[in-house]
Parts: sequence; structure tokens; C-alpha cells
Amino acid sequence: MANEAGTYDGRLRDLEAEAFRTGRTLADHSEELAAIREQQRTAFGNIDSLANAIGAPGDRPIAQRLDSIERVLFALARAQGIDPDAV
Repeated sequence: MANEAGTYDGRLRDLEAEAFRTGRTLADHSEELAAIREQQRTAFGNIDSLANAIGAPGDRPIAQRLDSIERVLFALARAQGIDPDAV
């Protein structure tokens, strides 16, 4: 009987430890997702700023404006050592 109680207590401790690790992992993932969302907001804000800096709506066709933005983004990526064609 004592052996069964010891086994039960050990199993319970293992389950509690696993639940704690899982909770910690989920918290870590939540923090990472929040950081990614913030990076996306910043990136989209930067793209909007670039679009506004390149020209006001009606100045040039949107395709030309987007091409200009793409060239700027590719140049920025290359300046940081990133090959945009490989991504």
C-alpha cells in the first residue's frame, strides 16, 4: 500500500512538473507572438511611410509606387547582408 502511495505521489509530481513546463512554454510562445505582432505593426507602418514618401496617391500608378518600394526594401535587405532573392 505504501509503495502504491509513493508511486502515485511520484507520478503526481511528474505530472505537475510537466504541467509547469508546458505552461512556461506557452507563456514563452505568447511573448514571442506579441513581439512578432509588434514587429509586423512597425513594418507595416514603415511601408506606409515609404509609400507616402515616394509619392502621394494619384502622382504615379500604384504599380510604379510599389516597384519603388520594392527596390528600397531590397536595397535595405542587401545592406543588412540579406539576399532578398534567397528568402
